[in-house]
Amino acid sequence: MSKGALSSIVLSVFFTTCVFAADIKSSFAPGEKITYAIKKMGMKAGTATLSFQGPAKIKGRDSVLIVFTAKALNFFDEEKIYVDAKSFYPLVVERNLNIFGKREKITEEYLTEKHLVKISKEAGKQKSEQKIEKRAILDNIYSFIFRYRQSGQFKIGEVLQMHLPTKELKVKLDSTAKLKIAGNEYSTYYMTSDPSQYAMWFDTSFKKIPLRIDGAVGFGDTSMVMVKYEEGIEK
Repeated sequence: MSKGALSSIVLSVFFTTCVFAADIKSSFAPGEKITYAIKKMGMKAGTATLSFQGPAKIKGRDSVLIVFTAKALNFFDEEKIYVDAKSFYPLVVERNLNIFGKREKITEEYLTEKHLVKISKEAGKQKSEQKIEKRAILDNIYSFIFRYRQSGQFKIGEVLQMHLPTKELKVKLDSTAKLKIAGNEYSTYYMTSDPSQYAMWFDTSFKKIPLRIDGAVGFGDTSMVMVKYEEGIEK
């Protein structure tokens, strides 16, 4: 084989690898922050943020950190969700709650290989622990959202399982739909769960932004509707 032919093959492999790498580029980057209005019965009841913090270490493992906060009258919820850097399944969730002045700290440690979660709660001087084991890898709603943005097919009719510590859900990408928010109209992918717990609208752009999330805030029948999007920066 001539040197020229060999060089052509090497260059071909190089450019093919580059194209493949570009194809798997993440749709979000560290620093991404989505601000939502929490709405109940059509009225604004509070504010929430969902942010992707990027690489972090938790219990000696490589992870990425997702932070969710929700604030409303007599309600505060902050969740630091550490997920596996490759699979985006949860490793540890650290949660701070303040509901009508009652403060509670909850730590969820997910043992993926054992399909087990250890839950520790601390409220004042009271402490409790429990273990929940299932037949599949346990999940978290926000790790699910980011994992689907990262690697989901976004194929109409696709059905996925979501194994939450206290619930078993089937999640279906039901259809495409138009969604009007903040004076703009978006083309979206519409996803629902069975039993009826969550509904999600992702924009159809490469970023797959979760524009609206129903059922994720822990007080009543609420919707989170995006009011501001801040893009992350790829390092």
